[in-house]
Amino acid sequence: MIYKQNYFYLCKTPLSAEGPEDVEIITRADNSKDFPRVFKEYEELRSHAFNEDKLYSVVRADDVYDLIRTGTKEEAKEAAFEQAQQEIITNLQHRVMQDEDKDAKAILREVHGVEG
Repeated sequence: MIYKQNYFYLCKTPLSAEGPEDVEIITRADNSKDFPRVFKEYEELRSHAFNEDKLYSVVRADDVYDLIRTGTKEEAKEAAFEQAQQEIITNLQHRVMQDEDKDAKAILREVHGVEG
């Protein structure tokens, strides 16, 4: 058996991300003692997307933040991009429907192949 060290990566995926290369690694927890620091930062970065009932609302998010547990930055970026896809599409579709956001419509069409 080969042991593989895993870390918790805090990742930021912009709504306009076209692939894992657009995901930003903000920080990582090198061990379990460091995890509370990373989790606190994760909660702070997502705080703007909570509604008045203190529930996370993907349609309020400016970026998608995820905590990914894996071994390398590259794996974290790939996993974060894959995990963020549905939230990004939902967010952009909401922006198109509510605000007739032309940028969101273009991103949906060109990046995600979805008509807004």
